[in-house]
Amino acid sequence: MKTLKIIMLPILLTATFIFASATVDGSKETERIHSAANVLKEFGRMKESIPHDLISECQGVVIIPNLLNAGFVVGGKRGRGVAMVKLDDGKWSDPIFITLTGGSLGLQIGVQSVDLVLVFRHKGVLTKVENGDFTIGGDVSAAAGPVGRSTSANTDYKLQAEVYSYSRSRGLFAGISINGSNLGIDKKSNAAYYGEDATSQNIFEAAKSNTDAVKLLKNSLEALK
Repeated sequence: MKTLKIIMLPILLTATFIFASATVDGSKETERIHSAANVLKEFGRMKESIPHDLISECQGVVIIPNLLNAGFVVGGKRGRGVAMVKLDDGKWSDPIFITLTGGSLGLQIGVQSVDLVLVFRHKGVLTKVENGDFTIGGDVSAAAGPVGRSTSANTDYKLQAEVYSYSRSRGLFAGISINGSNLGIDKKSNAAYYGEDATSQNIFEAAKSNTDAVKLLKNSLEALK
């Protein structure tokens, strides 16, 4: 028994160190940023993707990899992702970490995992949720976004919704309703990645992060233009 304790002690100490390091260095958050970048890359490979003009003119985006959309009469959604807004100089801000939750009623069954991208016409909708959250379809209108490399063949999307949604499952567009879903700030993840003093407002106002993950995410977003 004494020998077992001696063997287990280094293992427990190592496990504790790994757990603490993951919390301090934001490794989970780094993984989430990489996943968001991969989502944008996959959208860019699709024949019918988010129109270039829409990405160029929008002021905010939310990317949620692997959003779980489950239902059995009463449906539910749960996902974690990132949000970015366009700065005055045209560059993208550093990403903040967000959550999306929601439910719906109807005849539905099964579990679906989708990659979700929300395109915001105005960044003020996102920058004002520092201490709270908002409901898509309630506080802001949302609609399925137009598809195609060019918007020339689409209707006048500029006069429609505040938020345009794009959802992808297994390489194809998957139509899901996000109305009634709640978008909130993930303060714990923001603190883990940027530090305890970081606020979503400060992160949204800057583009100071030089991490490889953030650079990859911004480049992936720029590539959609």
